[in-house]
Amino acid sequence: MDVFTPKTTRRSTRLRVEIPVRVTSMDRRHPFSASCIALVVSPQGGGLQAPQALPLETPVLLSDLPGGASASAIVASCRPVGNDGKRYLLGVSLYNHGNIWGIAEPPQDWDVAAAATGKEGKAAVHGKDVWPYNLSSSQHEIHPHRK
Repeated sequence: MDVFTPKTTRRSTRLRVEIPVRVTSMDRRHPFSASCIALVVSPQGGGLQAPQALPLETPVLLSDLPGGASASAIVASCRPVGNDGKRYLLGVSLYNHGNIWGIAEPPQDWDVAAAATGKEGKAAVHGKDVWPYNLSSSQHEIHPHRK
């Protein structure tokens, strides 16, 4: 029996960045507070380089964000980076979606209201041949080093 499912697509473009952020566990069973680096971000969450692993579904507070903002999130994934056990990639999912990362000119699909209603469109300010939009893959990820 064949099962056909629609191809999954990203809800919004992911951007590769280097944004310092403080991550603090809100679960006293898993004490953690450290300076981390956001490496990949979207309005739904991000991938953060951290010095310690955290269990899945751990609620965290992201603070010291651009502009002094803070946001709450949950750990959605945790993967070791390398074999030394000194770095981890924490995937966090924001409770309240938005541009908490301070991206000055975010892709149009970062408009949370438009994305929620499915009214996504082409970027009004940037053409498809202008950086970083010309570096997008078919999965809506930005690859700054790709030519």
